Amino acid sequence: MAIKAQATWGGRFAAGPAELMLRFSESVSFDRRLAPFDIAGSKAHSAMLAKAGLITRKERDAIHRGLDAIGREIATGKFKWQTKLEDVHMNIEQALTRRVPAAAKLHTARSRNDQVATDMRLYFKAACADLIGKISAAQRAILKVALKNRDVLIPGYTHLQRAQPVFLAHHLFVYLEMLARDAERFAAVADHANWCPLGSGALAGTTLPIDREFTAKALGFVDGAGRPRVTPNSMDAVSDRDVFIEFAAACALTGVHISRMAEDLILWATQEFNFVELPDAFCTGSSLMPQKKNPDSAELLRGKSARLQGNLHTLLVLVKGLPLTYNRDLQEDKPPVFDSHDQTTLCLEVLAAIFTGLKVNRTKCAAAVADPALLATDLADYLVRKGVPFRAAHHAVGAVVKLAEQKRVALDRLTYADIKSVHPAFGRDWASSFDLAKAMARRTGTGMPGPAQLARQFKRWQKLLG
Repeated sequence: MAIKAQATWGGRFAAGPAELMLRFSESVSFDRRLAPFDIAGSKAHSAMLAKAGLITRKERDAIHRGLDAIGREIATGKFKWQTKLEDVHMNIEQALTRRVPAAAKLHTARSRNDQVATDMRLYFKAACADLIGKISAAQRAILKVALKNRDVLIPGYTHLQRAQPVFLAHHLFVYLEMLARDAERFAAVADHANWCPLGSGALAGTTLPIDREFTAKALGFVDGAGRPRVTPNSMDAVSDRDVFIEFAAACALTGVHISRMAEDLILWATQEFNFVELPDAFCTGSSLMPQKKNPDSAELLRGKSARLQGNLHTLLVLVKGLPLTYNRDLQEDKPPVFDSHDQTTLCLEVLAAIFTGLKVNRTKCAAAVADPALLATDLADYLVRKGVPFRAAHHAVGAVVKLAEQKRVALDRLTYADIKSVHPAFGRDWASSFDLAKAMARRTGTGMPGPAQLARQFKRWQKLLG
């Protein structure tokens, strides 16, 4: 069954779209979340039309009152969305026109192409600000764990094998660095979104005397000095989806970072490591085994990263073969973006909650870091300070490790005679290399996990995160 031709574009059609086509092509089911941005764009556009003399001030004011009323209805859930009107833009415009006759002039010098491009750029600016706030909250939760356990040492790992000792806080600061880079990426995306496409029309602008700079300033598309930022090419403005892809990429990389954190937490919470206990509220049990405490929240954080990567891939494939300028394929650009925003928000909130309830098992951490093999490299450094070339020192310490394995004793339990037989440069103070406190204190360089540098990093992060 065909539906009556739609008022917004049906003039040259003898019949409207089939009901199946409407169900297939509608986007209002997901793009209605753009309503606040669409209303803001329409208010700025109508203000510009009044400035240009294309509508009267009275008409402008009536349009603004009508848009404000619709905005309140949407916010309270009273607005009736209609699938037959396709999208958020037409739903709002049609509702407005029924109430305000002057709204028939609102679409003057505007296409849905530049309208949706404007809505989405406003959305990206807001979404990036939202996610930067969520990142900061997660960072603060992690920092609190680091502060509470600033004296705790754990083994650092390479290849998932014990490598060298580090402060737990130094490890947690890695997460803060990752998230800081994520916040920087979202700030960059917001900056790239901060160009106003309104006035580009369908693809070639308009012959009417509009003022794009006025609209840009009204919507906050300005640089640091308050100068308007307007897209310089009308065709690019309506076909460009770089910001969509950049946003999804920033979400995907944030998801990857969170996934790596989650993997650490999953390992640390096992009985084999037992460095931490995850909060009960973010774990589940087994339907069969009553003793189980499963780290489901952390596992889901790992899983969500795959979903975020899929959204990015969807957008890349969507645009890779499109000719200029607008094509209806681009309607499908919003679901992956919205999903990436929603899932990244959830992941950051869950990450913050996990760290808020995290408990560190100091006894297990201390036992793990007491392994003298973690300071084998420090023993090589001991020889270097004695003038032995590092490669020779490395080889000598390797022989010490082998000897300890053969004698089935810890490295620091070899006799002086044993150690002297390996290399003549070893002195009677050789075992001092296994003094954990001294070993950490020697790590004084920038970015190292020594106490002095750790204190500097605490001050840095407390300042950055308030």
